[in-house]
Amino acid sequence: MRQTVRRLRPELRRLIAKSWLLSCCYYLLRGHRLSGRASDEIWYFAYGANMHDSAFRVRRGIQPLEHCSGRIKGYRLRFNLDGRPRGKAAPANLHPDPDAEVWGVLYRITKRDLIRLDSTEGVPGRGYRHALIEAEDGGGRMIPAVTYMAQGKEVDGKPSLRYITLLREGARTHALPETYIGFLDGVEHAQ
Repeated sequence: MRQTVRRLRPELRRLIAKSWLLSCCYYLLRGHRLSGRASDEIWYFAYGANMHDSAFRVRRGIQPLEHCSGRIKGYRLRFNLDGRPRGKAAPANLHPDPDAEVWGVLYRITKRDLIRLDSTEGVPGRGYRHALIEAEDGGGRMIPAVTYMAQGKEVDGKPSLRYITLLREGARTHALPETYIGFLDGVEHAQ
């Protein structure tokens, strides 16, 4: 029975994500509010696996209206969340740090796409939550965007080789600065 409930949750989340009305109700039940319409556009800042096309476009099925490289100042990239398998994988997270910056990919998507993305990231509810940020694109333009943050652990873990490879390849594909790619190349992965 318990296994059936676990399988049903992702299917139920996907069903809810297909309906704007059901999504609004679900978010309200979780203490959050969706505003606007499903067709409204929003910028999303990806700093983890969603920088890679295989994760964002293929697995999550989201086709952005526009994309560009970008950065956010005042945050540091950490790997302080529990991934799967527990103890052998640590997903990326943002942590406030006034002296740091994180590079990633800015995607212009619809709010319906954001809801679909939320359903794959466990938002609202488990782990990540929306964080409203100001991102700077490659041309120096400041763009209000949404990203994901979670309450991480005090000590960082190590990402899996598969996961950190997605970040490295995504960073290269989107022509992030060589210094940032070098930083990602230096991240030690779990064995």
